[in-house]
Order: sequence, then structure tokens, then C-alpha cells
Amino acid sequence: MVQGSWAGAQALYEDVDSNAVFANNETDLNDIDVYGFDYDYTLSSYKESLHYLLYNLGRDALIRHLKYPKALLEVDFDPNFAVRGLHFDVHKGLLLKIDAFHNIQLGTVYRGLTPVPDNEVVQLYGGTHVPVHKMNFHGTSRHMHQLMDMFALPEMTLLANAIEHFINNNIPFDPEYVFHDVRGAVQGVHKSGELHAEVMKNIEHYIEKGPEVAQLLNKLVSEGKQLFLITNSEFPFVNKGMAYMLGNDWCDMFDVIITNSRKPQFYNEHSRPFRLYDKHSHTQSWDSKVTQFKKGQVYQEGNLFKLQEMTHWYGYKVLYIGDHVYSDLADPTLKLGWRTGAIIPELESEIKTINSETFKKSVTWQQGLQRLIEKMQVYDHPESQAIIEQWMKERNHLRRVTKEVFNPQFGSLFRTYHNPTYFTRRLSRFADIYMSSVVNVTNYSTSHTFYPRRAALPHEQPIHIG
Repeated sequence: MVQGSWAGAQALYEDVDSNAVFANNETDLNDIDVYGFDYDYTLSSYKESLHYLLYNLGRDALIRHLKYPKALLEVDFDPNFAVRGLHFDVHKGLLLKIDAFHNIQLGTVYRGLTPVPDNEVVQLYGGTHVPVHKMNFHGTSRHMHQLMDMFALPEMTLLANAIEHFINNNIPFDPEYVFHDVRGAVQGVHKSGELHAEVMKNIEHYIEKGPEVAQLLNKLVSEGKQLFLITNSEFPFVNKGMAYMLGNDWCDMFDVIITNSRKPQFYNEHSRPFRLYDKHSHTQSWDSKVTQFKKGQVYQEGNLFKLQEMTHWYGYKVLYIGDHVYSDLADPTLKLGWRTGAIIPELESEIKTINSETFKKSVTWQQGLQRLIEKMQVYDHPESQAIIEQWMKERNHLRRVTKEVFNPQFGSLFRTYHNPTYFTRRLSRFADIYMSSVVNVTNYSTSHTFYPRRAALPHEQPIHIG
């Protein structure tokens, strides 16, 4: 039996719509009265040029402030090296991919830009499992740090390039120092305002512009929905981008605007007050506390519990949409029962891959082989075992093929060879719905219900319809 004849005899699955909204948890939009949004990578969609800018600024900061080798100037950002959601082992200096069960996916472990052989990985970790005490609820610990947001891609590449340079030039280094140096440099260009200043100088070079975001917000407002914005970015930066996308009167669309919110601290502090921000003088109040919100005004800091107290926006009546599974979505859903939506820009390219005929045939035959191996393994005759061994080799080959079509080094953001990734596990827990772009919501009415697929459990029989 060969792949072409077997897969050709099977009905390949239908294409997936990359503009769809996907459900982890049943979500009825008819229940939603209030829609909230993050700004970066949610209402604003950035071009790949932003990653090059962030990489270059972070690299320059390493060289200028921490005296890293100037030879790093010769190493550019590679947008195809890493995928989001990887972990960095701070002590061992390894970038790796972990599945939902804390298992390392062999073949996705890198020291700098160099793959680490499987046998070395097994020796370093005593197998492939990472103990729970080395993981952390929000993806950070003294041992493992998960790189989750979209800005993590240039950070991971800069980290790998620095380590690769040290190794190739026999420069002694401690990976923990390098990790914190790189992280500090990349975060520093955020905190200093350097990144925002560069983007504001040439906004059209970094932010996508189109009518879709305005159409979504106008649709929601016209149907009587209340809107709010909670972002960690400063108002001048947000205002520049929103005015570019929506026009200078964009503030009038929102019932509450909160900038410089300091998420995730915003979700965990009870006493931090809101401060009124003056859009014209670019100053914030220091005298009287905010006791009520006024539409079109801008506020800073504050906390989630005070927001709820002043707005009476409770539980399942609120849908908040953001791009960071931890900083944006975890606390609102766990503490207040808000419905949450995740923006995963990579979905568009991943869906394009899984819709390709080559991938469909490969993954269909891979599943067929696995079922054959499962059934035939009871036969211990040498001829049967020889056939199974050949099938195993072919299955392993197909695993590599279906991994590398997404990313040659690390594969899919959502899957290891057969398990969901750790990223997917957290996504399914903290996001009721997810999509490639916030404008995908426009494709549905405000009374639409998103239903999750009823996946068969291992002890159940799959149900095939149609």
C-alpha cells in the first residue's frame, strides 16, 4: 500500500476558512453588551517591518549600553527562524518547544542557531519531560521562560544570534546573563519610548491601514454595544495609530479609554486609582481621583476591580479581545468571568498550509499508518514486525514533513507531532474564541453563537457527519 493510492481513496477534509472565528468554549454574542479591545496587535495590525525595527533597536542597545560585540551588527533579523510560544531554558541556554503535557518535542531544541541532537536533549533532561516546578502559570519561572507575545519573535532571534556568536567565537558566557541582557534591551526600547517614537515618525511603514477596523467598531456602536480600550501603550502612541486608521475623532467611539494600564498588574491590584489624562497638554491629573468615566475622555493606570465597580460591566456580558494569552486574557476570564477572544495573526499562514493538498494527503496518510500500526502490533511474526518497522519509518518521515512545512526549525505554533503545544493548552484555557484578526468578527452578526467542535475523547468513537 502506498501513500498516493491510500490517501487518494480517502475523502480529504474541506478547506478551513482563514477569516473565521474559532471557538474553544461556546460563546453567544447575543449575550455580549460590552466589547473591549487591546491596542497593539489587536486593533492595530503591524507590518513585519516592526519586527526588524525592534530587533535592530534591541541589538543596538546591547552593543551601546552593555558592550556586546559589534560583530552582532552584521547579523540581521530572520523572520523565519522562530515561532511564538517557545520556551527558553534560562540555565541550559536552549530554545525549545514544549507540548501540553510538558514534553519537549525532539527536533525543536536549539542552542543559538544550532539544533541540539536528540540524544543530547534526552541526556540533559533525563528524558523529554519538564517537571511542573520548572514551569509556571504565566509562562515565566527561574528555569523556563515562555516567549508569548508577538514582540517575542525578534527577541528570540536576537537571543539565538548572540548565543551563536559567543559559541562560534569561543567567548565564555552564562546563558542566564545573556537572556536577561537581551530581554532587558528589548523591553528597554519599549519603556524608554524609543520604539514608539520611531513608529510614530513613519506610521504608514509599520501599521496596516484599511477600512475593516472602522467598519467593525461602527457596526458594534450602531447596534447599541458599549466599547472600551485597555492598553499598556501611552496615549500619544495609541492616538497616532488610531487616528491614522480611524480618523481624529476615534475617541468618540469608545465609552472608556484606558492607556498605560500596566497589564497584568492592572488585573491584580485593588487600590491603584485611575487618573484623568489631558489629551491636549499630554499630562495626567494628580489631584482628584476619578469616580466616574466620561465618554471620549482618556484615563490611565487604575485597576480591573475599580473599572467593574464604576461601569457595572459583569461576567459573560463582556467580551475582551487581545493578543497576549496571559497578560490580556487570563485574569479577566479567571477572576471576573469575562468572555475572551485571542488574536493569533499566525493563523492565516498556518491555515493556508493545512489547506494545501500536499499537507492534507501527508497528514491523512500519517493517520492511516498510525491506525495500521496500532492494529498490527499484536502480531509478533517476523514478517509482520518487519512491515511495522517500515511503517514506523514512513510515519516518522511524515511527521518531519508535516512539521517543517510550518517552520523548518520549530514547526507549527499549535501542534507538536501529535499533541497540542503548551501555547495551545493555554490558549484553549484562557480564550473562549480566537481568530487571525479582530476584523473577522465583522463576518458574524451580533446574535451569532460560536460552537466548539465536539472532539471525541480517547474512549469514545468519532462521529462523522456528512
